[in-house]
Amino acid sequence: MSTPPPLSRAAVDAAVAAERHRVADLVTDLPDEGWTTPSLCAAWTVRDVVAHLTVTTRITVPRLLRAAVRARGSFDRVAVDLAAQRSAAYGPEELVAQLRESAGSTRRFPGSTPRDPLMDLVVHGQDIARPLGRRHVSPPDVVADCLAYVATNRFMGGPRRLAGVRLVSTDTGWTLGDGAELRGTDVDLLLVAAGRRAGLEALEGPGAAVVGARLA
Repeated sequence: MSTPPPLSRAAVDAAVAAERHRVADLVTDLPDEGWTTPSLCAAWTVRDVVAHLTVTTRITVPRLLRAAVRARGSFDRVAVDLAAQRSAAYGPEELVAQLRESAGSTRRFPGSTPRDPLMDLVVHGQDIARPLGRRHVSPPDVVADCLAYVATNRFMGGPRRLAGVRLVSTDTGWTLGDGAELRGTDVDLLLVAAGRRAGLEALEGPGAAVVGARLA
């Protein structure tokens, strides 16, 4: 079975709104120590991740250009710097409120696609939840859509991480790629495609060693 059909644009926009509320619900009752917990995303605490998720609907082109100059063109550095600024400027309750306020917004980073904020929310939801020992569940069709997007997106590094590997979803049975089998749930496959080693813990097959060597 090939990858599932992509979500429509309307479905993507609706899913983005729902995921923003879902992430806000995930952290709304966190104690202080929860906000300083390291996330799965390297160098970011839970608070930094939430701050990052509030940037998308508030960034302006001039500010983005200034950040790019300071970061010498590194997109990763831009994301880190912008998140750090918001994390320092706003408290946890303010960040949660901002995430909810922007739930229905379709604004996004210049040059990005409608799926980029959705993928960001689904992956970062896991980045937050797993270190906290919390459960964060996104709709199966949304996770499958994000997996198919990230796994084939060169900018995000999915094809490089998954080269020579055949993904097999135990949720639906769909497959992607050729080579050593890597089998498991869509959400764990998504984490691995996005570069999170934590996703490997629940995956099976010879492809785990192949991908694990690249995520070491």
